[in-house]
Amino acid sequence: MTDNWPGDAPEALELDEAAPAEEEDEDGDEEAFEDEPMPQLRTAEAEHATGELDIPDDLNVIEGAPDGTRRGVAVVAARFNGEITRALLASALDELDGAGVRREAITIMPVPGAFELPLAAMALAKTRRYACVIALGCVVRGETPHFEYVASEAASGLQLAALETGVPVAFGVLTVENVEQARERVGKGAEAVRTALEMADAFSQLRASARG
Repeated sequence: MTDNWPGDAPEALELDEAAPAEEEDEDGDEEAFEDEPMPQLRTAEAEHATGELDIPDDLNVIEGAPDGTRRGVAVVAARFNGEITRALLASALDELDGAGVRREAITIMPVPGAFELPLAAMALAKTRRYACVIALGCVVRGETPHFEYVASEAASGLQLAALETGVPVAFGVLTVENVEQARERVGKGAEAVRTALEMADAFSQLRASARG
């Protein structure tokens, strides 16, 4: 089983309130309410709270940094929705270059679709050759429930791969309503790289502190 077939989908942006209706005035004429506020479009920024985590200075902290020097990194990438996954992979590779990961330290495993990402990620993590695994893919909603099944199984399967192996597995899978949304979010590849490298560095520090 592979990803969902792209199809027609509702618009990504929704209105916060219904558009003002027309109503008859006292004279019986129809006119729109001109004083009604225009409905606001929901944006991605509205879905996240701003600010950073504040930790007191008198506590021990283990915090990773997205530094890829001296680390082996695996990338598992779905071929389905290739236009988008190519862009995700390019974004990820640019970020790996910027983080100092050597090209010879990067292993890429292509798989048919997002549904196959967890199995490949698990296999790569179990080799213990890689400090982290980055999963890249794209699932586009269609007119059937297939989207929910694939997106849910990809997310839970990738989390299971990380939990069972102890190797950080970053979720770089886009789950979108349409291809246009996906094109706007291909930077998720770079974000997944930063997440994976930060977690790998934190785990390395944790192991070092345990040995000390």
